[in-house]
Amino acid sequence: MSDNPKDKFPEHKLPEHDLQTSLIEYPCDFPIKIFGQQQAGFAQAVLEVVNKHDPAFLAASMEMRASKNARYISLTCTVRATSREQLDALYQELCDHPSIVMVL
Repeated sequence: MSDNPKDKFPEHKLPEHDLQTSLIEYPCDFPIKIFGQQQAGFAQAVLEVVNKHDPAFLAASMEMRASKNARYISLTCTVRATSREQLDALYQELCDHPSIVMVL
């Protein structure tokens, strides 16, 4: 028997997935949760970014929830997703925003 670890544990290849393949069928309503510190203008800043990528998004549909100690706020924006590129661009711009802590 060989002492080579590759002989004992053969390499397994994960299936290669096409990056263009998506489990999401477009168009669809897609919820995005955005977290940030509780500060003046946070919701407005998020709204501006979301409206840039989904002009039909209505501010009244934004759901807000404060953290237990009201230090952070989460916003849920359900956008009308028309393509993966649209969602990728929206996520990237939200993640790059200095006031936003996390995007899910």
